[in-house]
Amino acid sequence: MSKVIDLEAYRAKSVEQRSFRLWCERFGEPYGIQTRLADLSDRALYFLALPGEQTAVAFYELIMGILGFGEAPRFYYLPNTDQMMIVDIHMFVADQVRFEMMRRLGWLTSFAGERYTLLEIVQGFEKIKARCQEKPPTLSEAQPDFDLYNTLMHGDKEVFLRRRLREALEAFRARLAT
Repeated sequence: MSKVIDLEAYRAKSVEQRSFRLWCERFGEPYGIQTRLADLSDRALYFLALPGEQTAVAFYELIMGILGFGEAPRFYYLPNTDQMMIVDIHMFVADQVRFEMMRRLGWLTSFAGERYTLLEIVQGFEKIKARCQEKPPTLSEAQPDFDLYNTLMHGDKEVFLRRRLREALEAFRARLAT
């Protein structure tokens, strides 16, 4: 029986190493299979919330590691269907990172993706994305556009929040500077 437990522990450690090794090196912080968005440092969260190629590479490192596709430079050698899947997951995880940033700013009180580990989000992408679309982020009542936000349809709420990304990044950068 102990051999089965050891085998499971080995598999979990192997997945953790493959999935998070590059992020541990990149951010100089420990990450593992239980890491949630709330566990990311402010510095790492801010970096991941930024749009751009460097951030995309960081997401590809994580996603490709979790899915067993190798390291980020191999992305361009994958079949188109795999590339599109990785891009879709990247866009979804990036949204969840940005919602976490807005939650830390006090703009959101909750969002459905906050309860999942990064591993769960990537491995269960389709199901978790569907669950998150059913329950959009909850805007804080203290926000000036709270009443307008509550009149919007589910999908429009996420669009509303995406339009506030630049403002959120500036506010978060100021928070990091203090």
